Amino acid sequence: MKIPKLAIVFLLAVCLVVYLTYVKRRFENRKPLIEELYRTELHKRPTSLEVVREIFHYGIMFDAGSTGTRIHVFQFQLEANGAPKLGLEKFKALKPGLSAYADDPEKCKSGLLELLEVAKETIPPALWSSTPLALRATAGLRLLPGEKATHLLNKVKEVFDASSFPQRPDSVSIMDGTDEGVSAWITVNFLLGGLQGSEVPTVGMLDLGGGSTQITFSPQDEKTIQTSPIDYVTSFQMFNTSRTLYSHSYLGLGLMSARLAVLGGVEGQPVGGGQELVSPCLAPDYTGEWEHAEVTYTLKGQKAGEPIYESCLSKVEKMIYKRVQKAEEVKDMEFYAFSYYYDRAVDLGLVGTHCTVNLRTVDFIPSLHS
Repeated sequence: MKIPKLAIVFLLAVCLVVYLTYVKRRFENRKPLIEELYRTELHKRPTSLEVVREIFHYGIMFDAGSTGTRIHVFQFQLEANGAPKLGLEKFKALKPGLSAYADDPEKCKSGLLELLEVAKETIPPALWSSTPLALRATAGLRLLPGEKATHLLNKVKEVFDASSFPQRPDSVSIMDGTDEGVSAWITVNFLLGGLQGSEVPTVGMLDLGGGSTQITFSPQDEKTIQTSPIDYVTSFQMFNTSRTLYSHSYLGLGLMSARLAVLGGVEGQPVGGGQELVSPCLAPDYTGEWEHAEVTYTLKGQKAGEPIYESCLSKVEKMIYKRVQKAEEVKDMEFYAFSYYYDRAVDLGLVGTHCTVNLRTVDFIPSLHS
């Protein structure tokens, strides 16, 4: 199953439901003003009544991941008697992630200001004061000590307060891992049409980020709900339908954090000067450097002659031992995988760079984490 290119970029928006709710609540109160803006500023040409009734509203979302910060500027098309639709989306990403500035939060400001310029170039100035702005941080900040994460978020708030866009008291925050998975599941199934009725079955979601990985799906087997840890199952109401999801975020098992662990390092605790990380998962006598979160690590493989495969396998097994919960029914479900799953699939030549390709029961969707 393929998804339009525009929809692909939209997949990583973590707060779709919040935006939709906001748009629908504000629609009736703002309709006369927006219709006037539509006539005079957005489209300076004669329009029929049907065209005028297609009104636009904007929203800005910052996705602050462990490996980068991304801005999504959404344009929603509002119809008088229908649900909002995504009109267009403007995207830009910067590296590294916010967590790289944990020891010097002031340095994160320049990147945020650069991304805000994208919003100002995309949104008509007359609508800046009514365009909501929010930032949600994910595993990168969840892995930081609380005080360092707070200082970073306070710096973000300073930048946003000085912008021309409104924000609520909770507009800048760290997103819970489960909410991250649920939001991605909602986004994918909304775009596929699986939330508007029972004719289109929902699909599962796999998201591999830099610091964490999420799995979310709608259980069809009651046994899954009964045997899963209580915090893995969540319920909510959406489109007048009650939904029950299996959703869990494995903090520390994102691509970069897991790689660091396999190499023998600890997230947020760089080794001292002159020390090396020795890993059985590197070639014998290998030496090199690897940079993660603006920390450069010196890497070294184990001595030649020592067992490689067995030692590396044992290292990985110890890292995930009793951390990963197995859900039996997923083997019979269709899943969409994105972020680093997609990047690694491209690297291996399993999928193309501009389309989704079905591979067994998994569709790979282009990533914005790279």
